[in-house]
Amino acid sequence: MNIVDLRSDTVTQPTPAMREAMAKAEVGDDVMGEDPTINRLQELAAERLGKEAGIFVPSGTMGNLVAVLAHCGRGDEAIMGRLGHTFLFEAGGMSALGGVMANTIPNQPDGTLAMDDLRGALRDIHDPHHPISRLVILENTQNRCGGTVLTPEYTRQVADFAHERGLKLHIDGARIFNAAVALGLPASQLVDGADSVTFCLSKGLCAPVGSVLCGSREFIDRTQRLRKQLGGGMRQAGILAAAGIVALEQMVDRLAEDHRRACDLARGLAQVTGLKLHMGMPQTNMVFVSLDDGVPGTAWDVCLRLEKHGVLTHDVSERAFRLVTHYWVTDEGIQQTVDAFAKVL
Repeated sequence: MNIVDLRSDTVTQPTPAMREAMAKAEVGDDVMGEDPTINRLQELAAERLGKEAGIFVPSGTMGNLVAVLAHCGRGDEAIMGRLGHTFLFEAGGMSALGGVMANTIPNQPDGTLAMDDLRGALRDIHDPHHPISRLVILENTQNRCGGTVLTPEYTRQVADFAHERGLKLHIDGARIFNAAVALGLPASQLVDGADSVTFCLSKGLCAPVGSVLCGSREFIDRTQRLRKQLGGGMRQAGILAAAGIVALEQMVDRLAEDHRRACDLARGLAQVTGLKLHMGMPQTNMVFVSLDDGVPGTAWDVCLRLEKHGVLTHDVSERAFRLVTHYWVTDEGIQQTVDAFAKVL
């Protein structure tokens, strides 16, 4: 039976070109700054995002944590959305390891943070009762809002707001290249004004491991020690970076295919009796659907039934699912998924 794995784009496996590049990678000791393939990846990543420098880290979670620790001190505060990955899905690392407090405000349906809410979240720096607001965090694309895209105009507005008040702006850009492809713009335009940005190589770009944190050269110099403290300093990691270089050079433009298949999937599932689109038509590679009121059971019950038909997906609530398209999901897999939902409901 053919398996269609829509649980996440993290399930992607390296392409044949990546495996070949990994086998041939020139390596050195990256903690000493001597891995030429790591250095090339970091330079390429910074160039693509319009920043001065980058640092390779094992995961996006570590990249975000390193950024928070570089921008904030113990007892400081970072303002972010309640549906943000940094708040929901990173194990409370910034508070557990950095003593940094999360000040959460609502995400709007389009993934943005309302400017009025940002203004209201700011602390009075002169009041000793309060932590000091140091950082604003945005997520682009915004996962829990449906893979929505933040525009460069909005991001610049938030950056200006933060900088005028002495705060920094970090972007969790795990899927920033999905956002760039969706808007038809260079990724650098989407993060212009941000002080730092993290993006993942191991989601839709198909590399097996890794993320890159980018920012000013002075900022990246400071992150070296933080990465080491968190256990992220690696030695001959060029074998991983080689796949990341292939990802940036070969896998970005084709993300449009994932977006097209997500729309095909959404249109197909919208025709299945018992289902409804949960967040409208997808902007990128995520489809959210929910069960109609008359359908008994839970989304997880349906997931278990779908598995018997070769379709893997996740529930995101008692009655809703998230399905994520990626390189290894074909047109035939989309049709198999629609047919499977129709059979189990």
